[in-house]
Amino acid sequence: MLMFTPFSNTLLISPKLIVIFLVVQVLQGLEVATNCVDDMDEWLGIFNVKLRHMREDIQSIETRNNKLEVQSVNNKALIAELDKLVERFRFPSEYASCLTGSQFDEASVPQYVEACEWLTNALHGLEVPNLDSTFANIRAVREKRAELGILKATFVRKASEFLRICFATLVDFMINDKNYFSQRGQLKKPDHADLRYKCRTYARLLQHLKVKMQIKSKSPLLCLSHSNNFVTAHSQILDGNCLGPLRKAYCSSLNSLLRREAHEFANELRASTKVSKTPNTWLETFTSGNQSANNADTSAVSDAYAKMLTIFVPLLVDESSFFAHFMCFDVPGLAPPRDESGSYDADDADDDDDDDDDEDADDDDDDDTNNVDQGSRPVHDNDSKAGKNSPDLLALNEALQDLLDGIQEDFYVLVDWAYKIDPLRCISLHGVTERYLSGQKSDAARFVRVLLGDLESKISMQFSRFVDEACHQIERSERNARQTGVLPYIPRFATLATRMEQYIQGQSRDLVDLAYTKFVSPVLSLVSIMFVTLERLSQVEPKYAEIFLLENYAAFQNSLYDLANVVPTLAKFYHQASEAYEQACQRHLSMIIYFQFERLFQFAKKIEDLMFTISPEEIPFQLGLSKMDLRKTLKSSLTGVDKSIAAMYKKLQKNLTCEELLPSLWDKCKKEFLDKYDSFAQLCAKIYPTETIPSVTEMRDLLASM
Repeated sequence: MLMFTPFSNTLLISPKLIVIFLVVQVLQGLEVATNCVDDMDEWLGIFNVKLRHMREDIQSIETRNNKLEVQSVNNKALIAELDKLVERFRFPSEYASCLTGSQFDEASVPQYVEACEWLTNALHGLEVPNLDSTFANIRAVREKRAELGILKATFVRKASEFLRICFATLVDFMINDKNYFSQRGQLKKPDHADLRYKCRTYARLLQHLKVKMQIKSKSPLLCLSHSNNFVTAHSQILDGNCLGPLRKAYCSSLNSLLRREAHEFANELRASTKVSKTPNTWLETFTSGNQSANNADTSAVSDAYAKMLTIFVPLLVDESSFFAHFMCFDVPGLAPPRDESGSYDADDADDDDDDDDDEDADDDDDDDTNNVDQGSRPVHDNDSKAGKNSPDLLALNEALQDLLDGIQEDFYVLVDWAYKIDPLRCISLHGVTERYLSGQKSDAARFVRVLLGDLESKISMQFSRFVDEACHQIERSERNARQTGVLPYIPRFATLATRMEQYIQGQSRDLVDLAYTKFVSPVLSLVSIMFVTLERLSQVEPKYAEIFLLENYAAFQNSLYDLANVVPTLAKFYHQASEAYEQACQRHLSMIIYFQFERLFQFAKKIEDLMFTISPEEIPFQLGLSKMDLRKTLKSSLTGVDKSIAAMYKKLQKNLTCEELLPSLWDKCKKEFLDKYDSFAQLCAKIYPTETIPSVTEMRDLLASM
């Protein structure tokens, strides 16, 4: 820019022009500056637009990068899930031959179990929630699930058929081998150790056929070779519906074996028990006079029955418990099969039968017959309540019915055999059965409890049959025998009661008390019938009635005195007989006394009757009761009183068949006479104070001297 200096010319310029020039210069500079500012503003606007576009481009790039990153992560996760899903689709070649093979091989059962576990886990892995619901409905998963379902159905069908054949084969092998059963001259205790060991081989296979939610549950039956390993089952197991036919097949096969064992054992037990038979008609037997048959020792019968229970009750309980575990019944409080020591060790569960193969069951006599709760344990209250509501409990009871049904027949035959030999042995049999029955508490022992209860009922029924027959014999004896003296069944009943007391064991006290009630009630009712009969026959021989009663009641008391002191039921009947005896004595002695001194005591009776209506002073003035009448009565009755008393003794002795009763009856007669005479003397002293009669002391001395 060209600048002008005011001092560069010599010409003088006015200050005003200089100012104008300067202003113009300043304005020009301002214009230039304004233009620069406008240009800069325009540039800044352009820069702002470019920066905004750049920011938008950067934001768009960041958004695209984020989407790509998320997509990359999702793709990796999807690939991982698909890899897992593909892994679930993988069919291991080592399991292919097991699951798709045409036949089962017993030696390859462990491989079948492993394949079964894989199939179980594979099916479980393709179900929600183990598989995401997004994958659960895709076509590949549905197709794979359908493929595994077909494989499962095929495997279950083959496994079920294999197990059914195995059960039948194992049992048939034992049935065809006579060494497993009792033979002539040799009792054989059933031994199922081999059978259970082989069955445990298939326990884990059966576990996978059970529909049951169970997390890390340790089952003793699954511990054949992995006793410390836990077996995990899932809610989706192979097929629970196949367990029904398998259970029926097992029950049918084992039922045949148990019935054969019980039948052979019972037959040999009866054949090896040598004991003489006692007739069950006890009244006719005692009438014969030879009581050796009745005194024969028949304890071998009770021992044989006890041995049958000792061998088979624990066996049946253990078989029931083993079956409940082996066939996967979900029953709370269920005890596992015990080992030989009585403990419930899962590791040694296959040792619950004897390790030694004793051929003779006689070695088992040392077993404690009171140990009747083998194979069972107490069930807690909570377990018991839960068990009653368990859906498997009803199925278990039905299965046990099939498993053990029919075995009771050999027990019944044994009871009938014992009854035929000695009916009274029903008492000891009842006690033994009651002890075993009280020891069965577990749910698996339900059928055994039913069996023992039926046995107890049958024993009671047989004993009631014997009691009824004895009662009928009493009735027939009463109708046929001449009613004089002591009836024959009175002392024989005492002998019978003594034998019954000797046979009492355990809870059979109630059975015997009931028998006493049935026995003695007919006796007492028979006495009532005899009273009626004697009333009917009184026109012919009324004087024998009271003698007959008192002799029989006395015989009843004498024969049962010792037993009545220790048996409350008999004591009650003893007291009833005692009261009836006293009443009969009172009536009979009164009759004898009145027969000899009728006029004397009739005179006293007239006085007693009048004392209710008139005063004592007026009685001597009544017709027939004057002092003169009193003197006549005393003279006729007490003259030769010693002869009258002697005649009274002879009359008491004459019709009495039991001479041992005479002393006591004579003492009662003298006491009764003195009591009556004392009453007569007191009346005379009151009504006739001036009259003299023989004193009571004189009469007592006279009776004592005779």
